Amino acid sequence: MIGVYEAEIKTIPSLIVVDTKKEGIALPVITYFHGFTSAKEHNLPLAYLLAQQGYRVILPDSKYHGARENGISVNKRQLSFWDIVMQNVIELQYVKDYVDESGLLLDDRFGVAGTSMGGITTSAAMTQYDWIKAAAILMGTPKIKTFAKAILDEFKKIGDLPLKQEVISDLLDQLTNYDLSKQPEKLNQRPLLFWHGEEDEIVPFHHAYSFYEQVAPSYSNPDDIVFIREANRGHKVGRYATLETVKWFASHL
Repeated sequence: MIGVYEAEIKTIPSLIVVDTKKEGIALPVITYFHGFTSAKEHNLPLAYLLAQQGYRVILPDSKYHGARENGISVNKRQLSFWDIVMQNVIELQYVKDYVDESGLLLDDRFGVAGTSMGGITTSAAMTQYDWIKAAAILMGTPKIKTFAKAILDEFKKIGDLPLKQEVISDLLDQLTNYDLSKQPEKLNQRPLLFWHGEEDEIVPFHHAYSFYEQVAPSYSNPDDIVFIREANRGHKVGRYATLETVKWFASHL
């Protein structure tokens, strides 16, 4: 039986999904980050399937989301998008410390994945933590600085960007440190799956695909980096992508 347990990991409301018979023993761990305006509970179907494969899956709520929403306005959350991504990366270390200190991580087998904003978080985390052993980016982008500039330009076009230029410049400087496309060597041959719908209207398909084409030749084992493109699919993860993600981790973590 698969159990769902509430946990607070250094003040982060989280769900831990794991086989009830294995709740207290060391297992490979996958942390899965939800998308923008979503919440941890929305990824329970995927977490259930991963737990069936023997993983401990941790689903945290991002800042200003789910149990941490705290009545934030739509505009403030929108303007906080990149702060949320960077905070997610910081908090991933808290999750890693939690499983380490609790003796719940088996053989350092720690994976990370996410949807949309969660996929962007995953990409950013790959630049910071070499202890991530495998990852999956679902409709995210490794070109976060390029994506950030595009979003800012859209706000400027409609005259609705309440940020000073100094703030924007500082943000872009910070994002450089998290931009995987600027430091692809940080992948270091680690297994990485991309899934993206070709008709994605939110996060450009070509961001992830062009990056994949750039880095794939550097992998000594071509099976360790895979891009799954889905025709006629917009910004929504369907069953096919879910099952492929489970299969990916089952063979790479």
